Amino acid sequence: MESNKKVEEVGIGYSHSSIKKARLQSTLSALLDDPILADIPKKPTLTDVDTLISLELGSAMRISVLKMDGTTFDVAVMNSATVKDLKSAIKRKTNDMEQSHMGHRHISWRHVWANFCLSYHNEKLIDDNALLQVYGIRNNSQVHYVPFVMSRVSRRHSRRRKHRFFHGLSKRS
Repeated sequence: MESNKKVEEVGIGYSHSSIKKARLQSTLSALLDDPILADIPKKPTLTDVDTLISLELGSAMRISVLKMDGTTFDVAVMNSATVKDLKSAIKRKTNDMEQSHMGHRHISWRHVWANFCLSYHNEKLIDDNALLQVYGIRNNSQVHYVPFVMSRVSRRHSRRRKHRFFHGLSKRS
């Protein structure tokens, strides 16, 4: 008889916690639909919320990213952010935008960073460990993509070369 009582309590507790989760989820979705909170991602992490709070307090900066098709989007990073932090913020923002517009879509970021790099005032942001402030990037700055390929020997960016399919065949003739 006691085992039936425990099962009933577990069943009640489960439905009670699921009701709490549903209520919390509906409140969160209502908050995120508010136009004032439009810059918060649909599934925010603690880091995202912390960065946005820091942006309001002045200890973070908003950087505009110009894509190669001419469109822009904004990302928020801390004032002490590195190039790697900026790249990860761009990755999160782009994945969120693609997810909301087109559903599940995979972007190969290894391919993106192997063929393109970020640039600010014609200076390439190649060193992932460099602070953004070293390049002069401040609040409301704009960075853009530049087509470059990382050479395998030196692991440094070099001028992009066109791929030639028959390149090796011409030497034999």
